[in-house]
Amino acid sequence: MTQISPKEGWQVYSSAQDPDGRCICTVVAPEQNLCSRDAKSRQLRQLLEKVQNMSQSIEVLNLRTQRDFQYVLKMETQMKGLKAKFRQIEDDRKTLMTKHFQELKEKMDELLPLIPVLEQYKTDAKLITQFKEEIRNLSAVLTGIQEEIGAYDYEELHQRVLSLETRLRDCMKKLTCGKLMKITGPITVKTSGTRFGAWMTDPLASEKNNRVWYMDSYTNNKIVREYKSIADFVSGAESRTYNLPFKWAGTNHVVYNGSLYFNKYQSNIIIKYSFDMGRVLAQRSLEYAGFHNVYPYTWGGFSDIDLMADEIGLWAVYATNQNAGNIVISQLNQDTLEVMKSWSTGYPKRSAGESFMICGTLYVTNSHLTGAKVYYSYSTKTSTYEYTDIPFHNQYFHISMLDYNARDRALYAWNNGHQVLFNVTLFHIIKTEDDT
Repeated sequence: MTQISPKEGWQVYSSAQDPDGRCICTVVAPEQNLCSRDAKSRQLRQLLEKVQNMSQSIEVLNLRTQRDFQYVLKMETQMKGLKAKFRQIEDDRKTLMTKHFQELKEKMDELLPLIPVLEQYKTDAKLITQFKEEIRNLSAVLTGIQEEIGAYDYEELHQRVLSLETRLRDCMKKLTCGKLMKITGPITVKTSGTRFGAWMTDPLASEKNNRVWYMDSYTNNKIVREYKSIADFVSGAESRTYNLPFKWAGTNHVVYNGSLYFNKYQSNIIIKYSFDMGRVLAQRSLEYAGFHNVYPYTWGGFSDIDLMADEIGLWAVYATNQNAGNIVISQLNQDTLEVMKSWSTGYPKRSAGESFMICGTLYVTNSHLTGAKVYYSYSTKTSTYEYTDIPFHNQYFHISMLDYNARDRALYAWNNGHQVLFNVTLFHIIKTEDDT
């Protein structure tokens, strides 16, 4: 795969077909206002202006030569008359010599201005020939540029980019779930709180709703702080504080569709708390789930039950004695918290650093410390697993929370008292109109 810069334009750098015959492609989009900065577009525009100037010059010369040509036609008539006079003189050179000589002289006088006109006409005709040759050369250059960047003029190039941008936006709406290929970052948003904690946004919130929720520590706390935006979060401008009816356990909470889902301290009970109503809407025990550091992640911290959300819905990741302490994935009903379906994996929960769901696939890291990478994945769609090798930079050496946000296409992490974001690269399949 060849890495390219978005400045180079719309490009597909990987393409294939899946077993169903659907096109699989990855597109890198250009930065805004590409045309105004693109060197080839500037070159094309300059050449077009030059051709236009040349065309105007040719038009002026053409008008002048047309005028001269009309004058030459007039002189041609007079010269034919002169020829007739010569013949008449030859027929009767004695009798009419004097008279015709005078007439001949007068005709010659009339033809004298034709000499400089003909000279200028020849010069103009030569210039026109040179101009035509130069335009042919310029046209060849323009054709080469047109073939290379696919545009006939600057405005059309600009319109084609805008059209392609619109089409790709429409195409983005058809993107199905993708497979995790790469994790980049992190971007440090803020440094605050203790070594352990959680922060998050709602993946189902509208584009204008960018509220942030902040939950410091993994135990002995019931206070959730709300911020209206990332900017307010960075500046510390709280908009509201919630005092939950129960203490939480761990750092693996999630906000989903306006409600907070968390594990009640010293239990395997899941709580659904509405921020708008300020009360608990549902609570349910997660049957057989270990709790209170029976099956935590490698860092401990009562991280037995991990609640998360992705493009498909709400999930719980935990371990049970029945599954020998290995990870169990359960899809939850977001209203009742009932388990709709479960998958038992073979990966030991206590050997996992953290985990997150993307498009129904669980991705598990092998550590919470330096050198951590995504080491294992399990697809709930196919009920199959694979070992992976997707590294990421654990900048502050200790991760106690790592969750995927489907709206932002990013991983939110609590990295040793730093709130950070990781970007993810997903391999997408673009659906066609024939797909059902």
